[in-house]
Amino acid sequence: MSLHRFLVEYGYLAVLGGSLLEGETVLVLAGFAAHQGHLSLPLVIVIAFFGGMIGDQIFFFVGWRYGAALLRRMPFLATRAERVNRALVRHQAWLIIGVRFMYGLRIVGPIVIGMSDVRARHFLRFNMIGAAIWAVLVAGAGYLFGHTLKWFIADLERYEGVALLLIIAIAGCVALAHRWLARRKKSLRELGD
Repeated sequence: MSLHRFLVEYGYLAVLGGSLLEGETVLVLAGFAAHQGHLSLPLVIVIAFFGGMIGDQIFFFVGWRYGAALLRRMPFLATRAERVNRALVRHQAWLIIGVRFMYGLRIVGPIVIGMSDVRARHFLRFNMIGAAIWAVLVAGAGYLFGHTLKWFIADLERYEGVALLLIIAIAGCVALAHRWLARRKKSLRELGD
């Protein structure tokens, strides 16, 4: 079953599940499905906002609750956690908002932030802002992608004859260039002998 088909069949439940975890792909496809008329874009955005916010809040509390045990089991993380803590002191709000946009840090980021000195209420406030921006941008990108794809396909049908001639011309030029280079290479070898 394709991810797009999964979204059409399970719709908003798939959006919620994907948003709780690293859900950029699911959310882009949900935006695309909204453009196709299978889902409602405003509802996709609202569900993605709540899913993203709740997911990151859960990961924050995992770091808050189990962070010390993680550091005891993996002492090499202690120096990294100290560096993250220092960065959080200087750029706390921006880091909390932006962590969901950093590839590979969507789950780990809130856990590390939970291990820091950031208070849960403070994290929640900026987590909500980040989730709102993320839901609108990513779902909107999927929706706009659907619009652009529809426009591109319509134009492609209109100009497919010209496009076919252009492809044939390019292929012919490549074949002629390849043939010319092969002959030139052969003549240079014959001169060298």
